[in-house]
Amino acid sequence: MRKKVDKERALILARQVLEQEGRAILALGNQLDERFCQAIEILMNCSGKVVITGIGKPGHVGKKIAASLASLGTPSFFLHADEGLHGDSGMVTDEDVVVVISQSGETAEVLALLAILEKIGCKIISITGHLNCSLARKADVALVTGVSKETDPLNLAPSTSSTAMLALGDALAITLSQLKGFSREDFALFHPGGSLGKRLLGEKID
Repeated sequence: MRKKVDKERALILARQVLEQEGRAILALGNQLDERFCQAIEILMNCSGKVVITGIGKPGHVGKKIAASLASLGTPSFFLHADEGLHGDSGMVTDEDVVVVISQSGETAEVLALLAILEKIGCKIISITGHLNCSLARKADVALVTGVSKETDPLNLAPSTSSTAMLALGDALAITLSQLKGFSREDFALFHPGGSLGKRLLGEKID
């Protein structure tokens, strides 16, 4: 039997989600401070690659952040924290900067990988929900989203926290690209495919 949706309630619930996540992003913007500038400076001076790592939903967010950095002129790749414990940490050098993402800052696999990264000697930037955690304390620069409550009424499914992490990653990638003077020509070089590529390559760029 086909179930009917209470359309009014569905719209109310959806708007509540978007409003809460929107408030979290606005609050995040208002709390950016010297630590963000320090992170940008570390990324600007990276002589290797920017490695993004995490596990679970933060890992999925990390893949997008790595892709955004790469498309905007900063060589970057994603390293799954669990795979990093099984040999893939060999991809990281002491010239790289690693951005480690974990809402709690206490995820076992992430902290185990952190111990390896510390021995490698690369710079570490953390993104967590709060400063009072192991990951933030061990990072060279600790960024926080300030999210303590998810939009999920059970307060279990990463939602507000992952949205804030993604927005913070966009802020890093786009700020960095602008400070580096990344141009439309550069973007066209890295992104010749798809509708964006067609639009860029179809334009006359002086």
